Amino acid sequence: MPLFAIIVAALAIGFEQLIQVKFGAMGVIAFVALAIGIKAKNSMIGGLGAVILVMLLAQSG
Repeated sequence: MPLFAIIVAALAIGFEQLIQVKFGAMGVIAFVALAIGIKAKNSMIGGLGAVILVMLLAQSG
């Protein structure tokens, strides 16, 4: 179980770094809001993070 937790944490940190490199600070804020919203089962915060990420993705394309 600890190995699984370490792998998941490493993947999460790697994904967060990828978001930060590609989308800057706003991408990190959106990713954190999405993660907090999912973890807390709060659809407003999760939805806000998702909308910001989609807007950043649409802007870069």
